[in-house]
Amino acid sequence: MTQRFDWHSTTRADAPRVGEDLVAAARTLPTATLHEAGGKIGALPSALRPIAPGMRVCGPALTVHSPGGDNLWLHRALDVARPGDVMVVYASGVHEHGYWGEIMATMAQARGLAGLVIDGCVRDAALLAEMGFPVFARGLCIRGTGKDFGAPGWINHPIRLGEVTVDGGDLIVGDADGVVAIPRARAAEVIEKSVKREADEAAILARLRAGESTLDVYGWR
Repeated sequence: MTQRFDWHSTTRADAPRVGEDLVAAARTLPTATLHEAGGKIGALPSALRPIAPGMRVCGPALTVHSPGGDNLWLHRALDVARPGDVMVVYASGVHEHGYWGEIMATMAQARGLAGLVIDGCVRDAALLAEMGFPVFARGLCIRGTGKDFGAPGWINHPIRLGEVTVDGGDLIVGDADGVVAIPRARAAEVIEKSVKREADEAAILARLRAGESTLDVYGWR
């Protein structure tokens, strides 16, 4: 009989989260602006895309390191999630499984989760879109997953997605262009710079609509 892994020993259910005021402020900011304003930080792999048009997600990260081809750790994360959390999953580089579907999204919605970002695939895409539950994934896959009760993993500790380390409680924002992760300690600063960048770009757009050249606007001549 497989020995059960004590999943509570590697779970930080009470990990500090980015503040609700910062989440609200970031909710309307484009991911590209947050990435650029922060010094070109936090861009998660471009393969992670919304599974339906119009999906957007914003909230503190609930990080999950899961064994490949297994989604038991995702179920465990749902059990300790807080309203507003965005589950962010690293599936050990094993992408071709449907780690998430209607069942899990139903529980997630009932518990108030803001959405899912997974470096892997999901299924039940039409139903998830109909539910209005935001999911950002590598793609769709009907291949089932296992439940290995002895496999180690962790929740709300750092995970690595592409070139970016994401910790529990970091700010996650996803839109049509991609997903960005902002370290919790820098969230206020990056949001402030993003708001200024948006204002500056609005002024630039006004000049371009008036007929000026980007070479003149940016001083590139």
